[in-house]
Amino acid sequence: MTIAAEKSASGTLPRVRQVAYIVRRDQKPAALDRILDMEQPRTAIVFCRTRLAVDTLVEALNAHGYRAEALHGGMQQRQRDAVMNRVRSGKTDLLMATDVAARGLDIEHVSHVVNYDLPADPESYVHRIGRTGRAGREGTAITLTDPREHRLLRTIERFTKQTIEVHPVPTVRDLHARRLEQLTAALRDRLAAGDFDDMRTVVTALADEFDVMDIAAAAVKMAHAAAGGDESPEEVAGTPSGPATPAGRERPAGAAVARVFLGAGKRAGIRPADLVGAITGESGVPSSALGAIRITENFSVVEVPEALADAIIAAVGAGTLRGKKVKVRRDRDA
Repeated sequence: MTIAAEKSASGTLPRVRQVAYIVRRDQKPAALDRILDMEQPRTAIVFCRTRLAVDTLVEALNAHGYRAEALHGGMQQRQRDAVMNRVRSGKTDLLMATDVAARGLDIEHVSHVVNYDLPADPESYVHRIGRTGRAGREGTAITLTDPREHRLLRTIERFTKQTIEVHPVPTVRDLHARRLEQLTAALRDRLAAGDFDDMRTVVTALADEFDVMDIAAAAVKMAHAAAGGDESPEEVAGTPSGPATPAGRERPAGAAVARVFLGAGKRAGIRPADLVGAITGESGVPSSALGAIRITENFSVVEVPEALADAIIAAVGAGTLRGKKVKVRRDRDA
């Protein structure tokens, strides 16, 4: 889909695919997380209405393994400059911003623009999405709109003389299929590159006992699981009212919950998969038993069943996290 939003310096009109998802306000964090997993943006700008929404989303998305940064009027100029330097150097995937902070913002190669909150007028919408699809490249504009904002969406369509495609939020099955597509593409590239003779000895040894097709399927399944493909996130349509859990994981049901503190966070390169792997690997507790995950700069907190908390603390405390010993205890703020 093409929209004449703004002319680029070369005089070429941006080419922007416009998609909208009708999502209740309380479901937006989970819906955004699912959509980003499907779209896999190279660099995206996510527009929010308030500073609080920006800060909340940055924390939630970072907890899920993204590299997100905030940009809003509550930041000092040196902080904004530091953020923009990280964005331009490719150290940040997602820039969460308010309209005021994004004025005059110029970033090359923005693949996606997300309207987490609809702007108040169609002109602002056009200005936002004009930040992608520049210099003849294709871009994508995604809008999350509350059912009550449906009329404003139609107003934007009339103003731009373009149709905005309304799609359902991707399901767990959609996400699973997408991950398999990505794995297939990665395997195709790896096979084309060659240079895996050292692994043939493994296949040769196993071929005496198993069918080669089964060996290949088992290897693909292991790679899929290692990439998080076996996780079963909650369907967005079934998300209850109230704040979404930051890491998109279900809270343990039918049992008391405890919070485990681990003394390593984003500064140490910790991601949700590291925490899940350490807990399940050291204690034997299945990943489905774990709840919300929060990762800050210097520490992490994971919700676990109360009945298993002490065993998890002992097991993980005796092991390592990303090769280092870390402090593991009950969270004192619980």
